Amino acid sequence: MAKTDIARRVYNHTWKLDPIVRSLLDTDFYKLLMLQMIWGMYPKVDATFTLINRTASVRLADEIDEGELREQLDHARTLRFTKKEMIWLGGNTFYGRKQIFEPEFLAWLEDFRLPDYELTKRDGQFELSFPGPWMYTTLWEIPALAIINELRSRAALRSFGPFALDVLYARAKAKMWDKTERLKALPGIRISDFGTRRRHSFLWQRWCVEALKEGIGEAFTGTSNVLLAMDNDLEALGTNAHELPMVFAALANSEEELRRAPYKVLQDWQRYYGGNLLIVLPDTFGTAAFLRDAPDWIADWTGFRPDSAPPIEGGEKILSWWREKGKDPKQKLLIFSDGLEVETIEEAYRHFKGKVRMSFGWGTNLTNDFEGCAPTETKSLDAISLVCKVSEANGRPAVKLSDNPAKATGDEKEIKRYLRIFGEKGRVQQLVKV
Repeated sequence: MAKTDIARRVYNHTWKLDPIVRSLLDTDFYKLLMLQMIWGMYPKVDATFTLINRTASVRLADEIDEGELREQLDHARTLRFTKKEMIWLGGNTFYGRKQIFEPEFLAWLEDFRLPDYELTKRDGQFELSFPGPWMYTTLWEIPALAIINELRSRAALRSFGPFALDVLYARAKAKMWDKTERLKALPGIRISDFGTRRRHSFLWQRWCVEALKEGIGEAFTGTSNVLLAMDNDLEALGTNAHELPMVFAALANSEEELRRAPYKVLQDWQRYYGGNLLIVLPDTFGTAAFLRDAPDWIADWTGFRPDSAPPIEGGEKILSWWREKGKDPKQKLLIFSDGLEVETIEEAYRHFKGKVRMSFGWGTNLTNDFEGCAPTETKSLDAISLVCKVSEANGRPAVKLSDNPAKATGDEKEIKRYLRIFGEKGRVQQLVKV
């Protein structure tokens, strides 16, 4: 396959609109899996997604032109799933299962289009939200984040000439390849790309995915990006996300319903998916609270994805819980995915080797690590912590507590109510870089 000259392509951004998102498959696989369940079981639920810039020191509305942002969002709304994409979704095997997507769901998906958005500026930040039916608004999260992150990259690179850009990308490639060689030295390591939402650009994510495929071979297990999985004959990876328990909790009509919301999500998930897709994401309202109240049947699931606690600390708590439930952790799977860097991966790999099966979902520090690569000093290429979370469901406020209070989202009054119900045990404040 002929490689795109990224530096030349970046320099040649002269056409009226160079679309950032060119396919509705340019999203994370877990979004499509969740969408099928939402479509099948909760078609009448409304959910609003809202942009949150956790790196408040970066004034996005000062760095990105509002007109350009609107053009990119409007372009994304013109996209439809293509015939080739629908054939691939319907005929491919995912997680060892053929036809994981129901024919009726795929027929509905053929006519899918992203709904409208609301965009304003305030105090140097964009206020961007996506209100509407949950089964439509959910697919805005990933393209919206990808668009804003790439517009920020483009703005930072506008002043660079072709040679400066060539040097920048040469350094970034060398930096990424050094990481690849370190990972290759870890026998039995399993690495996947989880870097879509905060990538530097689509072209750069594609380069990173293709480099990993060559660089670590079978240790590279696939990508969360559905389009890149299709184009590169890779496994599309991903299960479920925080939005499911956030919405279920927002819809709860009593404190008991609220407390049971994380487990109701898993019951519904199990009705649609089984086998390797039975992965628990425990930290939406705190891992300690989740494990404290978890029904015994959850111990039969394939594994856990500890997302906001330090990998070793969070992983050990889950191993202890499995042992308490009479399960052998060696037969289970831990998927680490929170702000991973090579050092974190190496440390967790060495700590848990022989104790449990492991996989690492490598995100922002794979697809957006340009720190120190620019010929002239700039902070505008540093990745920021940008998320797009459910803010309300059927008009009720949605909350995420997280194991890290710095990642909590929602109305302050509601957060206090959730803390009273779920407790604060195990929550540790940590710096959020990405």
